[in-house]
Amino acid sequence: MITRRFQLLLIVVVASFCVSMVSADDQQYEWKVGLATVKITPAEPVRMAGYGSKEREQPFDSVAADLFAKAMVFEDAKGHQSLLITTDLIGLTDAVLEPIYRRITEKTGLGRDQILINSSHTHTGPVLGLDANQLEYLKNPAHIEATIRYTRGLSDGIVDLAVEATNKLESARLSWGVCVATFVMNRREFTERGVRLGVNARAMADRSVPILKIESPKGKLRCVLIGTACHNTTLRGQAMQISGDYAGYAQQYVEKQFESAQAMFMQGCGGDADPFPHGSEGLARIHGMTLGKEVERVLETDLTPVRGPLTTLLEPVALPLQQEISKETYDKLERASGSTRNVASNLREALKSDTQLPASYKSRIGLWQFGEDLTLVSLPGEVVVDYVGLIEEAIGPRKLWVSAYNHDVFGYLPSARVLREGGYEMRGIYSGGIGIFSPDVERVVVEKVHALAAKAGRPDVKIHTQQ
Repeated sequence: MITRRFQLLLIVVVASFCVSMVSADDQQYEWKVGLATVKITPAEPVRMAGYGSKEREQPFDSVAADLFAKAMVFEDAKGHQSLLITTDLIGLTDAVLEPIYRRITEKTGLGRDQILINSSHTHTGPVLGLDANQLEYLKNPAHIEATIRYTRGLSDGIVDLAVEATNKLESARLSWGVCVATFVMNRREFTERGVRLGVNARAMADRSVPILKIESPKGKLRCVLIGTACHNTTLRGQAMQISGDYAGYAQQYVEKQFESAQAMFMQGCGGDADPFPHGSEGLARIHGMTLGKEVERVLETDLTPVRGPLTTLLEPVALPLQQEISKETYDKLERASGSTRNVASNLREALKSDTQLPASYKSRIGLWQFGEDLTLVSLPGEVVVDYVGLIEEAIGPRKLWVSAYNHDVFGYLPSARVLREGGYEMRGIYSGGIGIFSPDVERVVVEKVHALAAKAGRPDVKIHTQQ
């Protein structure tokens, strides 16, 4: 005969088990995610960005593949949200981005720290700009006007996209993992005349591909965020067709394999990396399929769960510039490939006219902390690969995703090593002013990331600091 005491004990045990099961289930589906996408392919002929070739003096002649902006809103169990927008664009400058951020904030109530906009850095997309004076290099007034019209329409589309995503929140579970992009190649080639744009198979490159998987509570793939640290420059300056290059084709491949899923691409620290080989639309498609198949493979494996709570941080940073340019620096700029010679000339002219070079360039660095499971660092500009290792050393290598081409794509963010060696990536700012970064910029960036990680409660920061 079962005693009353035993009955009560049995009830307590069963109730505790049920509560624990509910708690585990709630924890597993503590996220809500909202998704949206919009086509941003230019509707009228505009000039193409990324190269200064003679062919690019005219608008694009056809569309090989459409361009998209895509949004994903995260909401944790406490209701804290963040908004990630990825774009198939060369890079959004502060002048274009700030009005967009302001309007998104006004319409959604999200703070500036909760919004992150990334560019894939495709070189087969449109020139962007809102200021006719800053677009004077296009020379043709009709081209300038078309660019401004496109950029205004793009801005409206991104704001509407953000609002749409915030209104489509659904329960989701998050997990993440890492795969590999084999076509990523360091492009800093050492020659008798200095460092040139080329191929350097022995030099550093970040070939890791972090992915974030978003599923419905029933396990259906809703979205995958794909990171790769490599220029979207499979297509060179002679290409006159609009496309998202390998990143666009990778997203296209994944969306075809997983019906109704949204694929998004986030650019990493690929400021000194190019796809290899390069030179044709066919190669861009091959690289995209290679990346897409690798993502598809990893999606079928057991990924690491990502839990909350979500912490979002964004802080200003003053990136130090050289105020006195040495002859050695001028020589390095003039020996390097491409438009670094123009940078050297502009600096010389500024100094001849007694123009005081700025002491720093004001930008922002962000960090999103997903519980104890994932840290997403967001750096501005075209960041070289050194920063991945430097940040790993500062805050620990585990559960870390380092992205670049965020906030304000003002130009290249070189390391002290790159500044010492010379080459194209040392050229610094090409939008919103002129300037060559000081070698101390490396320390400033890493210290800011470390401070943000500590403030966000990243576990590895404490562990790593003690070692």
